[in-house]
Amino acid sequence: MHKLVFATNNQHKIEEVLAKIGNQFQLLSLDDIGCTDDIEETGSTFAANAAIKSHFIYNKHHLNCFGDDSGLEIDALNLEPGVYSARYAGTHGDHEANMDKVLAKLEGQTNRRARFKTVISLLWNGEEHIFEGAVEGTIRQERSGSRGFGYDPIFQPDGYNITFAEMTMEQKNTISHRARAVEKMVEFLSANGPS
Repeated sequence: MHKLVFATNNQHKIEEVLAKIGNQFQLLSLDDIGCTDDIEETGSTFAANAAIKSHFIYNKHHLNCFGDDSGLEIDALNLEPGVYSARYAGTHGDHEANMDKVLAKLEGQTNRRARFKTVISLLWNGEEHIFEGAVEGTIRQERSGSRGFGYDPIFQPDGYNITFAEMTMEQKNTISHRARAVEKMVEFLSANGPS
């Protein structure tokens, strides 16, 4: 089975991708390949950050790999938090503080349009391929639901009356930004990958 490295140790992300990728590939995390480097995301776009991760792994470990960068864009906040989604309130991965900051900044705002975006940079046999996914929705006034991670408890996707955090993994995986980007990557790999 062909190995494919996902440049992350985020278990939530790995589970989401595994659900889409099935058993076509052996999906490996950074831990799995013994990579303990702290890969700094210094790009100003999702695509740049995704590419930093994939190129770092490919150049150092010479394995087919992909990196992703995702974030929340809120129209009323000039597309913030964007690439700073994970560290919007200052500390990386402090989801509660990040949500508090978004809710405070949107206080009294009627335009609560937002979208989650994912960009994947896949390095396959040394060539880079970019895949994007997005899901449109709105920011709720308060948290709802306990599943998922990040901004899931305050994001309600269009066409639903529940947040990402109230959905099952299966429900979220049919519509999420990451799922959509991963689907495009899986299509590409099915056409161009191992037979």
